[in-house]
Amino acid sequence: MITSLNTDLSFLNEKQHEAVVSEEKRLLVLAGAGSGKTKTLLQKIIYLIDEKGVSPSNILAITFTKNATNEMIDRLIISADSSGNYEKFLLNKRLSKENKEKERYYQQKKFKWIDSLTIRTFHSFCYSILRNYGVNEFDNKFRIIGDEKKNDEDVLSKHVAPETVFEVIHKLLIEECNDTGYLIQLKRYILDYIIDKIHLKKDHPGYLPKDGKYFTTLDGTKVRSKSEQFIADWLYRHNIKYEYEPLLNIKDFSFHPDFYIPEANLYIEHVSDKSYSIKNKEEQFHKGNLLLVKTFENMTKDSALFNHILDNIVKSRLPSNYQKTIHLSFKEEFNGYHEDVKDFVQQIMRITDMIKVENIQTDCVLQKARNDQHERVRIFYELAIPILNKYISYCINKSYLDFNDLISRTTSLFTNHRDIANKYRNKYQYILVDEFQDVNSLQVELIKLLITEKTQLFCVGDDWQSIYGFRGSNVNYIVEFEKHFKNAKVIKLNLNYRSTQNIVEASNEVIKYNKYKIDKDLKASKRSEHKIVVFAGGSEDENIRFCADKVNELLEEGLKNDDILFLYRRSKMFSPYFNHFRKEGIKVQAKTIHASKGLEAKVVFIIGLTEGNGGFPDIWLEDRIFQIIKKANHDLLLEEERRLFYVAITRAKDKLFLITEKGNESGFLKEIPEIFTVRSSIPMKSVIEKVVLCENCFSQLENLWVVCPYCGHKRQN
Repeated sequence: MITSLNTDLSFLNEKQHEAVVSEEKRLLVLAGAGSGKTKTLLQKIIYLIDEKGVSPSNILAITFTKNATNEMIDRLIISADSSGNYEKFLLNKRLSKENKEKERYYQQKKFKWIDSLTIRTFHSFCYSILRNYGVNEFDNKFRIIGDEKKNDEDVLSKHVAPETVFEVIHKLLIEECNDTGYLIQLKRYILDYIIDKIHLKKDHPGYLPKDGKYFTTLDGTKVRSKSEQFIADWLYRHNIKYEYEPLLNIKDFSFHPDFYIPEANLYIEHVSDKSYSIKNKEEQFHKGNLLLVKTFENMTKDSALFNHILDNIVKSRLPSNYQKTIHLSFKEEFNGYHEDVKDFVQQIMRITDMIKVENIQTDCVLQKARNDQHERVRIFYELAIPILNKYISYCINKSYLDFNDLISRTTSLFTNHRDIANKYRNKYQYILVDEFQDVNSLQVELIKLLITEKTQLFCVGDDWQSIYGFRGSNVNYIVEFEKHFKNAKVIKLNLNYRSTQNIVEASNEVIKYNKYKIDKDLKASKRSEHKIVVFAGGSEDENIRFCADKVNELLEEGLKNDDILFLYRRSKMFSPYFNHFRKEGIKVQAKTIHASKGLEAKVVFIIGLTEGNGGFPDIWLEDRIFQIIKKANHDLLLEEERRLFYVAITRAKDKLFLITEKGNESGFLKEIPEIFTVRSSIPMKSVIEKVVLCENCFSQLENLWVVCPYCGHKRQN
């Protein structure tokens, strides 16, 4: 046993102590914000080694980020370093990240018990399994393919693919466009739904151009209807030159026929129920002895029939030596549309990630999409799924794994090869999972494959802080922990050591509005000296000025820049603040709320607390395209936004400023009882001028009059 460690548990509170010494095989520690969850998890590791005699090599601690892994290792080294030098070393802000990583590595090797522990991110853990034992499942010389060619994720960075996911999918898309049919369908989709946005036409009349030419043809011509677009595209595909709405004057008046085909000396008028009568035009064509052919809207309902009609109308009138074939190339067809192609590729990347996280077969996704009521959604998946399938095959062929593949391939390895699974089940008798509220389906499946009846599973998390649903995390796994892990026990850490009473109780009141949660009664260990300040400026400039003045006051009071943290829902909210602060020389920690998870500061400003689009809550049901894979629920999205607000509030230790706009306050602010807040704003000037009346005869007086000229009464005020 290691006797040099401090095994005194008296500094733990009752619930922390219960969690550390618990012998339960399935334990969830529900750790409220600021309740010391990391300390509890680390103390559990130390307790197992120091008191229970567990070999460090039998302990697995899983985290979500490399930073969380490093923080765990740092705290363990500090606990073992009796000299205190390592803690001082970490606090030295002049040292580079590289220097700290080297020292961490050295100290980890120095303390063998720490080095024998397995503390890894999900991805790093799976990487090592596949690299060492995954040869029967996948090429163990695989490389990691991601959004970037370089990666800082420790061992993962040594074997990064020479191309990114985007580059591969883009390359495969170009290859697929060697098929002319696919190329035309892709261009048609991009023109219709990414550029023209024809699916929004009815809902947003402002999209309609004044000349009525809304639809873009394959050669870039703007036409008035989908049917005219069909005709123009047919002519383009068959290499037939045409003029759209040429000016024509035969005898009596000028007009614009729909199409003129010079090589056939043929005019085409497309007649729909919205068309004006063309009787007068027909008379002019007759007088000029010019060839006019009419097509009708009901013909377009059957595209094969319409193709056949156009074939009969046009081709028979072309010269016998007319060049009928056309070679279409990706480069030429998408010249000028590269950003739009990029959007399409990124959508494929997004659905690829979602399909892998949700563990759905691509055939099932395509079938579901084909049954969707919207043409746009159906066409997208008809175009995307072949590329996605080719991407999966390409990665297998090149021995590439992306981050989701690392987990899914590991679960497949454990499922198909019991000998490998048993090796890890026997090795890790104690499995600790941090930030359990952020797990997705793949990660839970992996955990279930790692544990046996004898394994102690110790999960730490807070359902109130589950904010990564957009990445695939599922709050259900922590809320219904006992359903997913039978015979489980839940211990709630409900004492907040970080924030003052007003902040803690205000955050409790806000989260009460969520229905899908585990109830916790969080208490504060610190009393409140200040109420939460809600400032409602009449404009953004007033808000910026207020914040700048407050920051300067706080700095004059002795606070440091690192003691002050600005938080916002989306990055663009902070841009005007940043520009103003830079001019004033204010230097102020600033992060999105998602990026602030795990941070704390003495003073926190939350800006952009307005209602509606671009405010907070910012509920975005996303494109219907993604609903094919995973349905969005407005109420659940609102609850995640509220959890995000909860996370933001609980970053504050002492003072909290909530910045909104007068008359446009976020609904979240109304959920904080007034007892915890003080409201502040710059008063607006009255639109009614003050009227001065004589106290004696009640006649109206001028402001400068001292005596009433009507009754002689001297003014009192």
